[in-house]
Amino acid sequence: MAPAALADRLRHDNRIEDDSFNVVPAVFPKTTIPDGTDARQVADNIVGAINKSLAANDFKGVGALFTEDGQWRDHLAVSWNFRTIQGPAKIAAFLDQSAKAGKQQLTRFAVDVSEPQRQPAAASLDAFGKSPCLVVYTTFASSVGTGRGIIRLIHQSGLWKIYAFYTALQELTDFEQPLGARRPLGASHGGGRNMKNWKEQREEDVSFTTKEPSVLILGAGQGGLTLAARLKMLGVPTLVVDREHRVGDNWRNRYRQLVLHDPIWFDHMPYLQFPAFWPIFTPKDKLGDFFEAYVTLLELNVWTRTEIKTLEYDAAFKRYTVTLEKTDVLTGAVETRTFHPKHVVQATGHSGKKNMPSVPGVDSFQGELLCHSSEFPGAKPPAAGQESKVRRAVVVGSCNSGHDIAQDLYENGYDVTIVQRSSTCVVSSKAIVDIGLGALYSEAVQAKLPVDDADLLLWSAPTNLSKAVQVQATQLEIEQDTPLLEGLEKAGFALDRGTDGAGLFFKYFQRGGGYYIDVGASQLIIDGKIKVKSGSGIAQVTPDGLDLADSTHLQADIVVFATGYQNMRTQTRVLFGDKLADQTRDVWGFDAEGEFRTMWRGSGQPGYWYMGGNLALARYFGRFLALQIKAQEEGLMPYA
Repeated sequence: MAPAALADRLRHDNRIEDDSFNVVPAVFPKTTIPDGTDARQVADNIVGAINKSLAANDFKGVGALFTEDGQWRDHLAVSWNFRTIQGPAKIAAFLDQSAKAGKQQLTRFAVDVSEPQRQPAAASLDAFGKSPCLVVYTTFASSVGTGRGIIRLIHQSGLWKIYAFYTALQELTDFEQPLGARRPLGASHGGGRNMKNWKEQREEDVSFTTKEPSVLILGAGQGGLTLAARLKMLGVPTLVVDREHRVGDNWRNRYRQLVLHDPIWFDHMPYLQFPAFWPIFTPKDKLGDFFEAYVTLLELNVWTRTEIKTLEYDAAFKRYTVTLEKTDVLTGAVETRTFHPKHVVQATGHSGKKNMPSVPGVDSFQGELLCHSSEFPGAKPPAAGQESKVRRAVVVGSCNSGHDIAQDLYENGYDVTIVQRSSTCVVSSKAIVDIGLGALYSEAVQAKLPVDDADLLLWSAPTNLSKAVQVQATQLEIEQDTPLLEGLEKAGFALDRGTDGAGLFFKYFQRGGGYYIDVGASQLIIDGKIKVKSGSGIAQVTPDGLDLADSTHLQADIVVFATGYQNMRTQTRVLFGDKLADQTRDVWGFDAEGEFRTMWRGSGQPGYWYMGGNLALARYFGRFLALQIKAQEEGLMPYA
């Protein structure tokens, strides 16, 4: 069957998690780039016109530089929020409102040609290369700091107009990061901090015996650690607490065959990238070891084997009272400490509590039943003398964890069946590397496109434009993966192409799951080595297996529910109860402007923040959360 026919046949999965706003993909404009165009001159003209209008407070003049459907995406540069504004009149009003507030105003832009890859150049708005544009890197100054941006210009009716403009605050004036020429001296002769050497100072810092943390972060995974690193560079006293024995155990304790499904170039952490010899797909234990080293090298304050016993918000003093219990790793002694941070950050993972469906008969099962993929330690090889005995496994769930667990069980001799309750978006790891991420994050582009520039390009696109690009990228991935996908269809595996056909990225953003990046399990399904039962719910658990809603009975010695997680806000309720959780807003999905809901921005509860996402999201958006916290600490941004 032709690739296009397969792509047309794959269903769209239009279920949206928690009734979040469903961003409609943009319609790409018809554009051209005239022969002989001087990209640098066009860039200089547009930036010059922006500066002239800003200097005169002529915000209508700025708006007039945009197309009728042009958009300005802003992350903290124009307001202390994430905003996407569409249309010249609304853009002018947005800038005017910021100027009248008097606390945050753009002052001047410049074309950024500081690196060769940042020269103004022709590119394309779409993945098919049919809507050409000019991409211009910019820097800017504002009344509170400096930042970077991207302008996408299109040529229509004889004029160059702004189709998409992005501004992102990077530094706060007078609170720049101590990097490069601003790095600390390090020597402490002649006084230092009360004559303490570096080691003694670190012990004092991490113990918080002489001061209290301004920020308490819950969780020492990628979210907690990247935010702690950003806050350290801004001079904000921060303590990270985690219940595990060691930093990195949140990865080490997962199923034994787990590796990251994103390529290494997409996963770098701030200030300390993975080395050049690192494998493309990182094994879980290797990542855990890297996290541990990251804490040491960046001198982050982390307490393991620590749990929050009580947390109360004091509205009068705008701070929290938090009681911690810390267990000594060597002696087992328990120490109780009380702190009063102004900020508490929940960095307990991408999602919330474990999503175990309510199924009758769970307690009757006589084999091994695991209620969540996080409880799966890895498949056990057959006992001596039992190699010929058939061992049956049922995995409920058909996303990344479900596939990985099924593959691990099969490779250890189990007869495996996946129960697929709803369709899955499947993309091969090769298609992700080549098509989904290849233009920005791959071995081929890293030498000429540093990860900071790749991040800026990726997140500068308004969400409706990004979604439209992902619709096209998904089409290309399906064409590359056609033999794989057709084989899955023949095996009875139900496939989809994501919400509005936008593939796995938007399923991740809007549902937090529903996809599989294939690293081998798909071929096992095609070959019949892993069986699939698709489209039927579970009626009950029986002593020897599962009864499905279509009356099928699946015998099992082990059942694993790999059914994902609930919304991150549900974990807030588990940790701190209804009173605090009810003050916060739902997390993930998009608001009406296409910006992520609540994550890395105000939650509705003063001083309570959510920090989640994969390594790439944590790396990029953690900067904005750190800047907001620092701005509140310095009185630049209202505490809310």
